[in-house]
Amino acid sequence: MLIRSFTTMSLRRSGRVAAVLASPATEDAVNATNGTKKRSAGTEASQNKAKKPKTANVADIVDGETKETEFKVPSTPVKSSKRTSATASKVPPLTPTPSLVAIIRAPYSSGDIDDATPPPDRPVEPHVTNATLVTPNGTQRVAYSDDLPDSSPSKTGLPRPTATTNTLLDQACAHLISVDGRMKAIIEKFPCHIFSPKGLAEQIDPFRSLSSGIMGQQVSGAAAKAIKNKFIALFNEEGSETPKYPTPVQVAATDIPRLRLAGLSQRKAEYIKGLAEKFTIGELTTDMLMKATDEEVMEKLIAVRGLGKWSVEMFACFGLKRLDILSTGDLGVQRGMASFFGKDVKKLKAKGGGKWKYMSEQEMLDRSAPFAPYRSLFMWYMWRVEDIDISVMQSSM
Repeated sequence: MLIRSFTTMSLRRSGRVAAVLASPATEDAVNATNGTKKRSAGTEASQNKAKKPKTANVADIVDGETKETEFKVPSTPVKSSKRTSATASKVPPLTPTPSLVAIIRAPYSSGDIDDATPPPDRPVEPHVTNATLVTPNGTQRVAYSDDLPDSSPSKTGLPRPTATTNTLLDQACAHLISVDGRMKAIIEKFPCHIFSPKGLAEQIDPFRSLSSGIMGQQVSGAAAKAIKNKFIALFNEEGSETPKYPTPVQVAATDIPRLRLAGLSQRKAEYIKGLAEKFTIGELTTDMLMKATDEEVMEKLIAVRGLGKWSVEMFACFGLKRLDILSTGDLGVQRGMASFFGKDVKKLKAKGGGKWKYMSEQEMLDRSAPFAPYRSLFMWYMWRVEDIDISVMQSSM
């Protein structure tokens, strides 16, 4: 009996000891769990604290003192770029012609022409330069002087003139209408000043016009004007009332670092200096630009660094006033011709993919051939076709 009681007491004591020994482990486990919860809460607190500096850093971002935001929110610009590209795909790219033409067409002051007095009439011909060119020393030159019309082409090196400055535009418009009667509505709605008697009287300094065109490449009109003014200032005394555009000789003798003070990039400064050197050594001359064929002018100018085919085409058309230039690479001309000849430009744009054209170069040449030798004027009107309801024009024919 005593033995059983002792055994029972021993078992109870062992159970209590086991319970006591087990309790620390259980407590540790509970504490471990609680500790984890506390650490989690602490982590959340630390994360919340970490978020606060982001708000505080807004001022730093505004001041441009940190670049972290650039990496933390990449999704926003990505979405924006997608939206932009989607929008851009719906709208055909606009031709940059208007801004560049303004630079090309008015490179030389024509303020001495009295608006009330019509410019003097003189002989002209579509395949030569019909503008009045100004040499670097200020001399005015025209292709046909008063004694040339009666001379033979073999003696003058020029084709016989076919019109005068007073009759050229009317003659050209009449030809376009004779080829396609729909041209009449466009011509009546959009009078062309460029090839009018007054437009042909504008004086063009070839070097100034071409170098200004280089300055205007891939920048806004306002930026191009600012660069041009600084460029002129480099060669004139400060405060000069009538600053003069530098001559090719002056620019060719100026080093690149100084030219860059006008805001020109390294490459543009090199292009303009190279262009000046071409004029200085006689590789480019006013006489050549005046009398050479369209093909010769294009070849000579495209060979100059910084002058691409499109830029040269625009200069030949709107600067030199040559009447038979067609820019097949200009999207505005492509789109206008495609629309004029009955193509759905929206469908063409939608299925175009990456590199595409409204019309192929060969088709543009074939379609425009009947409008020669006045394709410059035809091209000018193709830029304005979208302002005319072509369907109405076609139904009225």
